Amino acid sequence: MEATNSISKGVFVFKNGATHAKGVRKAKPAESFLSSSVRRQPWYRNYRNHWDKIQTMIDEIQSSSYGKILDDLLAFIENSYNSQGYDGVLPTAALLTGINQIDHMSQFEKLASRIRSNTFSYVVLLQSRDGSNLKQAIETIVEGFVEEQTEEYAEEKLLRKNQLNLVVLKAWYLEKHNQMERKPNLTVILSDFELFNPSVLQDIIIILNSYATSLPFVLIFGVATSITTVHNVLPYHVTSKIKLSIFQSEPSITNLNTIIDNVLLRPYCPFHLSGRVFKLLLDIFLFYDFSVNRFVQTLKYSFFEHYFAKSINGLSTIVGDEDEVHEMVNQLSTAELDNIRQLPSFRPFVESLQHPQEVVDFLTNDEHLKRSLPGMLIQVHNYWFTFHCALEILQALVSDLPKAPLGKQLRELYCLCVYGDVTELPEFKECIQLLLFLSKEEMLQKVKKVLEIVLTYVSNNDRLSMEGCLVYDVGPVEQLANGLVVLSDELDAARHEYILGNRQQDQQQQQLLSPSMGRQELREKLLTAARHAKSESEVTRAVGRLVDYFVRDIFQRYLRPPNSRTVPLIELFLFSDSTTVRHHMVGTPRAAIHTALNNPQYYTQCECCVLDNEYSIVPTMPDLSIAYKLHLECGRMINLFDWMQAFRTVVEDNQADEGERSIDPKIQARFTRAVTELQFLGFIKTSKRKTDHVTRLTW
Repeated sequence: MEATNSISKGVFVFKNGATHAKGVRKAKPAESFLSSSVRRQPWYRNYRNHWDKIQTMIDEIQSSSYGKILDDLLAFIENSYNSQGYDGVLPTAALLTGINQIDHMSQFEKLASRIRSNTFSYVVLLQSRDGSNLKQAIETIVEGFVEEQTEEYAEEKLLRKNQLNLVVLKAWYLEKHNQMERKPNLTVILSDFELFNPSVLQDIIIILNSYATSLPFVLIFGVATSITTVHNVLPYHVTSKIKLSIFQSEPSITNLNTIIDNVLLRPYCPFHLSGRVFKLLLDIFLFYDFSVNRFVQTLKYSFFEHYFAKSINGLSTIVGDEDEVHEMVNQLSTAELDNIRQLPSFRPFVESLQHPQEVVDFLTNDEHLKRSLPGMLIQVHNYWFTFHCALEILQALVSDLPKAPLGKQLRELYCLCVYGDVTELPEFKECIQLLLFLSKEEMLQKVKKVLEIVLTYVSNNDRLSMEGCLVYDVGPVEQLANGLVVLSDELDAARHEYILGNRQQDQQQQQLLSPSMGRQELREKLLTAARHAKSESEVTRAVGRLVDYFVRDIFQRYLRPPNSRTVPLIELFLFSDSTTVRHHMVGTPRAAIHTALNNPQYYTQCECCVLDNEYSIVPTMPDLSIAYKLHLECGRMINLFDWMQAFRTVVEDNQADEGERSIDPKIQARFTRAVTELQFLGFIKTSKRKTDHVTRLTW
């Protein structure tokens, strides 16, 4: 490099012939942190097979849920300037997405991608962080439109930063598209409308409107709250410049219910969550962020934790047919067969066997256990098949009852049924009482819904049979359907006429109206009459028999809670480790910060910061950790001078004169920085009563 002489100081750049790379480099796919030997194991292959199918189903549901609103938005953008040119207002769409900020950006990135691929428009995604002031916002908009079209061909950026303005954008647009009969729209997406500075937002709209005669701008607001936010932020002189159209996105809770109902709570998904884990995932969604993506990632972690904990849990994957089940069982080793024998549900199963030799074979003969396992696994699949059928029947009966004692959603019923015997709950008994009060027509309508559910399960099983997949035992389902048909026919033929009792009872009821009867005698006769069976109609009896059939022959039989006492090998299909999920998926930032500051060696793993005990302080620790541990020894008010003297005592050489009051400026600067960082983290704040003190905020 040649020497550079100059009168003034400066920085000189030598490019050495280097140029920008053409195009955009594609990021390499991330490699798995698992070794190749682990990825070849059967349990991992089963996990990947199971999760890939689940992920595909989730993606299809999300695409369909976003598809309708995206199609409407694309049509709005296409028709913004087709019918007539600029009419004095900017075409603007307000997309109400709901409060789910973590998924917020992903929705608008999908929207921008769809606009680029399906419409003749240019798109710029403007976030609030890129528009903190008007100049920065305009530069982001202009750079997004111009550079998006030129980055594939140019080695360097087309415009310098001082050229990023709307005048240049207008000249570029007219030069490139002036000869076209149909010109592309310029779509600006403001993804986080609430986070923009109102004054900046107002100026952007007014300026873009002033250029709209030559630049066909289209605005899209991403609103997470409600449409009133737009009117609160934009005054009348700004809203008069836009023509606002409102688009309502599907709420995240509705999207989550669709995913749960159509993916998780299906018999064709053998992996199930216990009541505690399922409730934990729902609580994270409902009380933290309303993020469907986070729910899916937490579910994926539960999948992997279940399969990774024990290799035998790989038997719970989605299987195509019985041959696939036999193939998985034949790959089990002796140690894995012993793990199956140690399952809590295996002992009750063995104890229920009648022949002693069969008990011995199950406990000692590996070949006998391998021959029996496919049938036992298929029995668990059949258990989930009838369980989910009965669960949907219960939802059809109780979801629209007054006050919905058991809940309206399938996920609420699932938590109750998996956690324990739902038929013993007081809410269930309340629902039964409400069902007995239904009219004949209402009960027949509910029976019709139940039969449609049963028919759906049978038809899906027939479809799987035609495709050569695993076929479930539909005999119990068809049996309960036949019983419902008989009872519903009885109810349909029943009349509302009361069934009268014997004549003696009728005469006693007439004697109650005797005018010569005393008050005490009337009271005794009323009590006696109340003890006798009341007369009821044929409809009431038919409804009672129908409800009793639902409880006794469907719910008590098929909604048994999945535990070790009821279903053998159920542990292979049920993930119940809620503690691990809570530890890894629910953050505890305060505890993590305290651990990092109190014992930095826990994270840094360096030998210089090893502590004899948690209260000791070594000078090799970071300054922030030293100041933090010293502040833990203080009370509510901390004297800054005394704190700094203690800090100096720790970090200075032990041979320094203790009586020396002058402090090294470097040590003072280090202490000041540590105190500022503690204030930023929220451990201390300045005191108004004493200027040389700070107030401690955490205990």
